[in-house]
Amino acid sequence: MNTKYDYRVKTTAWSPGPGCHGGCGVELFVKDGKIVKVEGDYTHPWNHGRACSRLLACTQYINHPDRIRWPLKRVGERGEGKFERITWDEAFDLIEAKWTALKEQYGPESVIFIQGTGRDIGGPISFLCYSYGSSNWTQLGLAGQSCYTPRLCSMVATQGDFAVADCSQFFEKRFDDPRYKLPKYIVIWAQNPVAGCPDAFQGHWIVDCMRRGTKLIVIDPRATFFSSRAEHYLQIRPGTDGALALCMLNLIIENDWYDHEFVEKWCYGFEQLKSTVKDYTLSKTSAITWIPQEAIYEATKAYATNSPSAIHWGLPIDQVPEATSVSNAIISLWCITGNLDVPGGNVIARNAWDITQYPYSTDQLKDIYGEGILERINKKRVGAERYKYLANMRSWGQPDMAVQQMIDGNPYPIKSAWIQTSNLFGGQAADMRKHYKALMNMEFNVIVDLFHNPTTMACADIVLPAASFAEKESFRSWYQPLQLIQPNVQVDECRSDWEINLELAKRFNPILREKYPTFKDFVNERIKPSGYTWDTLKAEGGWKYPTMESWPRSVPYRRHERGDLRPDGQPGFRTPTGKIELYSTLGEKYGIHPLPFYVEPPESEVRTPELFRKYPLVMVTGRRSPVFFHSEHRNIPWLRVCDPYPLVEVHPDVMKALGIDHGDWVWVENDRGRVRRKVKENPSMHPGTVSVPHGWWLPETEGKGPNFYAAWDINCNILTPVDTQSESGYGGGAYKTTLCRLRKIEPDEDMHPNYEEGWKK
Repeated sequence: MNTKYDYRVKTTAWSPGPGCHGGCGVELFVKDGKIVKVEGDYTHPWNHGRACSRLLACTQYINHPDRIRWPLKRVGERGEGKFERITWDEAFDLIEAKWTALKEQYGPESVIFIQGTGRDIGGPISFLCYSYGSSNWTQLGLAGQSCYTPRLCSMVATQGDFAVADCSQFFEKRFDDPRYKLPKYIVIWAQNPVAGCPDAFQGHWIVDCMRRGTKLIVIDPRATFFSSRAEHYLQIRPGTDGALALCMLNLIIENDWYDHEFVEKWCYGFEQLKSTVKDYTLSKTSAITWIPQEAIYEATKAYATNSPSAIHWGLPIDQVPEATSVSNAIISLWCITGNLDVPGGNVIARNAWDITQYPYSTDQLKDIYGEGILERINKKRVGAERYKYLANMRSWGQPDMAVQQMIDGNPYPIKSAWIQTSNLFGGQAADMRKHYKALMNMEFNVIVDLFHNPTTMACADIVLPAASFAEKESFRSWYQPLQLIQPNVQVDECRSDWEINLELAKRFNPILREKYPTFKDFVNERIKPSGYTWDTLKAEGGWKYPTMESWPRSVPYRRHERGDLRPDGQPGFRTPTGKIELYSTLGEKYGIHPLPFYVEPPESEVRTPELFRKYPLVMVTGRRSPVFFHSEHRNIPWLRVCDPYPLVEVHPDVMKALGIDHGDWVWVENDRGRVRRKVKENPSMHPGTVSVPHGWWLPETEGKGPNFYAAWDINCNILTPVDTQSESGYGGGAYKTTLCRLRKIEPDEDMHPNYEEGWKK
């Protein structure tokens, strides 16, 4: 045996550790009970041995001396950073007693369950939420629920299923599978895929396609690796994607570039769509988007006249005004060109064997919890009464309304927060002051995490230590393949999110103790359609793809022709009309516009000209760092050295006009406040925009209040508003469109402008 390690184990990465949404095959090397090396699994079809910097640094992450290793109870005032060690039984007993009392006095909806992104969290947190009896599972702080949800719901409403760019990921043999065809073009719309590796999609897949001949069309305000290699690069004004999509639809219809056969046979509402897009001419759209007319025309023609082609889109689509509508418009592009459910287009994305772990839609929610679940949670779910679309398309509570309700108690009081995989004050919370006030207003806050951060220090009453992916038992059923996450080591008293939540769920729903004596019993029930159990799937290597023989509904392509999409087995799509709904009957039913339309950002040169004169730059946040995942990894030495400072990226002409130099510290400010950032000159930025990466806090500084790891000094979400959501209740968070200005910091200025009196209250 190699003396450098005792053994090695293959597993699946799904945060925490690399932080991302995972799927990669990983080899972990163990010596003396510790992970000493991490590598990609070259036999795994997702990543073929590739490993990102975050994954390679997991030895530092997992073995970090600052890990929270056992349950903690606050003993000082909130914000003082004083905690004492307690046992797991003591922690569970405290939580059970407090929540039981709150349920008796205020009802179970008085506890709100808050998640961030990353980790296999949607399954365990919704399981705990609904077992306790609450209706309020949310991503608090994420204004407008502006992360993937608008796109997911739009895909369900328009075509009945999710779809992704086809890079052969639904086949074990990948590019060598004879059923696959290479996209002639991939449109990368609002994302830098390699830096982030987004939901159930690996950015390097696009590079693999490029190597085989695929050409690129890139739509992004900020130049990237991909834009530098694109045949067509459209540098768009942030938040105007809807206008561009409507113009592209108009061009495709006007120039007869659409797929007549597919539209006539499988699409509903084409004439209405044709009428609604006709006003979006090249000249009008160019003025709105900052993109030259010729560039729009040539990019649209390239996509529409070269079949098959695919669209890969990103988070900024969820954060534009009326994100639901914009998503509908982009979906219509791949539908009317016949690029849906065909090789090399946008492939319908079904989970392997239709197995659900994380309920992404109400259909999946009902699959786990039964038909009555939606009616039950909608009686008290935040936002369900106001937004009928939200009430029926997915099971989240509306986050902008939730934070206000936590403060004012209307229409009923919320008294306790369970926070899991979410560093709100370091990461996702728009209008940080408002969210701080809301969480400090809670009687009892429980946070599950691996490290102390601004949120644990500011408001936690109980902190529970979570396990990394290398320490936990779980499974992954997000598209394909079906995979196991297998434990390899144990770090002190850390437990997986599933272990923690299942134990608490059993305390409030005792029947679960009989039904699921162990977590493996739950897994075996969920993956039963595959024909595997945990043990048999492990024996087969830990992952499997469905086949045409075992489960044709999970296998591309042209399932709409085979009758494999609809529950009744008839040809067509899983929509009310059985067709692609370019005119959304579900949208009409739930009180939103059934056809796509464009709205200006809430702050812009057009909509708020006086504010624009005061703050003439558009602040684009959320740029992905290849070494961080949102607010994670600032404390990992190998990663922090690669990206050490909270930056603002600025065009050199703007720097010259403002008298600032590369490396200067400046205020990024607007009427909501100001934050410190270090200037990075970036000539690829549009002069009208600045890029302000999100997720920043400084773990090397004081954690207790009022410093809270400097989050209030440098986190750009001090400047970001809430309550900009779309008419659906989903989307529209102004993370990409907030106006700001830059000003050089003078030597005598207060370096902590956002500290406020009474921060302990």
